[in-house]
Amino acid sequence: MKRIFSVLFLLIFTFPYDAVKAQTKSTRVLIFGLDGFSAEGFKVAKHPNLDKMIADGVLSLTTRPVMPSITLPNWTSHLTGSGPEEHGITSNDWTLEKHSLASIDTDQEGYYPSIFKLLKDQVPGVKTAYYYNWKELINPINKKYLDEISFEDSDRCQANYAKAYDFIVKNQKNPTLVFLYNGYTDDVGHDYGWMTPPYIKAIEDADITIGKLLDRLKTAGLYKGTHFLLITDHGGINKGHGGISMNEMQVPWAVTGPQIKKRGLITEFNSNENTALILAKIFGVKEIPDSWTGAIPKGIFK
Repeated sequence: MKRIFSVLFLLIFTFPYDAVKAQTKSTRVLIFGLDGFSAEGFKVAKHPNLDKMIADGVLSLTTRPVMPSITLPNWTSHLTGSGPEEHGITSNDWTLEKHSLASIDTDQEGYYPSIFKLLKDQVPGVKTAYYYNWKELINPINKKYLDEISFEDSDRCQANYAKAYDFIVKNQKNPTLVFLYNGYTDDVGHDYGWMTPPYIKAIEDADITIGKLLDRLKTAGLYKGTHFLLITDHGGINKGHGGISMNEMQVPWAVTGPQIKKRGLITEFNSNENTALILAKIFGVKEIPDSWTGAIPKGIFK
């Protein structure tokens, strides 16, 4: 009997406290992706809900998209820690079956390795979800690493926001990564022009929708322990993008949550290539593909 108590004593009091915490708390990340959200749009629009979300973390208004400054290459870079030179997505019409530039690294099905693959390979019990309303967006991502996928053919994404909430509640005891994308801001930019009143209103409408979801998470007791990211792909000029102007090549980027320092606005260099590396660190992923070229900005983790 004494021997049993001795073993229990050693297990309880010599097991690292951080390891105990890691086993009793599940990591949860919710990514808000707003397409075509420029840094100058962030500066002009009112977004009180995003401001509150970001207040305890890190905000960059000088983050650089990868080139070309168009949609599919940049969202792919966010989720794969690499640029077009590596992942091979150089245009919005890329498909696995038809593309010009070969990826330098692929999984068994021919897809460039994404953060979803790393999580499924290395984080026991992790749950992943992908919500979007631009149909081509998911083409570079291997769907077998996603537990829930929802395409909503709607500007406002109300159904997808509700599904994201339900997914988080359902999997609150599991490590969870939710990617929640809305392309409406980009659509308005193309239709009316970047920095026009309709474009600014689209940002403000997105903020209201995000705020409602954040309030629901607070009511459910799931807000405080969650990491949140705000990411985008590019800015715009007049009614387009794809060039190298600062209007197109400077975007907002933010992260907040239990592992993130409260630093406010930072000016250190940041790139859309870095997002997946930060996600990997939040989830404790140790093995990063050699093909990934992003980096973790210094001084954002506690």
